[in-house]
Amino acid sequence: MIKFKYIFFSVLALMMMAIPALAQAGAADNESTVNAAKAIGAGVGFGLAAGLAGIGQGLVGSRAAEGAARNPGAAGTVQTLMIIALALIESLVLFALLIVFVKL
Repeated sequence: MIKFKYIFFSVLALMMMAIPALAQAGAADNESTVNAAKAIGAGVGFGLAAGLAGIGQGLVGSRAAEGAARNPGAAGTVQTLMIIALALIESLVLFALLIVFVKL
């Protein structure tokens, strides 16, 4: 019964959000709406990419420090691999930024 209540209110909320979307006036400018949606999507998408890349870089750094602490003899190799991994993660963020600029 509780699941039915959640499903009912979810469907009700979706139906109520669709009403204003379909009540658009005939004189509405579609180009400005599309540009606004592009800007919002680009901002959210790049923010998500940058945030997740930051988490990934933090994990790479912590695992490299942990690996160097467990085996101090391999610290040089671990550091080299860490720098390569950080460079690859940062290049993915730069590609995301490039896609944002191309789409806008």
